[in-house]
Amino acid sequence: MKVSEILKVKGDTLYTVSPETTLSSAIDLMVEKDIGSLVVMKTGVLVGMLTFREVMKAVHGNSAYGNDQVGQHMEHDVLRITPDTDINEIRRMMLERHARYVPVMDGNVLQGVMSFYDLAKAVLEAQSFENKMLKAYIRDWPSDGAE
Repeated sequence: MKVSEILKVKGDTLYTVSPETTLSSAIDLMVEKDIGSLVVMKTGVLVGMLTFREVMKAVHGNSAYGNDQVGQHMEHDVLRITPDTDINEIRRMMLERHARYVPVMDGNVLQGVMSFYDLAKAVLEAQSFENKMLKAYIRDWPSDGAE
């Protein structure tokens, strides 16, 4: 299974902010849209990710975080995948990097964001479908006539 297949089901709604966006505005957007990450773009180029993890680090011990800019807290070294990346490769990469959200890039164009939840859901659905097919196959097993 490829990322492009999951993105077709997931939809194409993307939420981005700039590095100059205030952290409080970014948090408001994340809460309003019930999302765990924002892609940080500057002049059309991906420059970072702001996830729940970075927000919690900013909030921890910093009572004035709301006036900070996203660029002060975003992850700079962002793992990226393509629409052709295989789901098993993504799982390995996300586990190695402890990444919960990964932007999907087609060249320099942002196509979507793949979350660990998206991957788990896709794997569960694929396994459920395979399980149904195997049960149907077993149920329809031809008799060998030796009964």
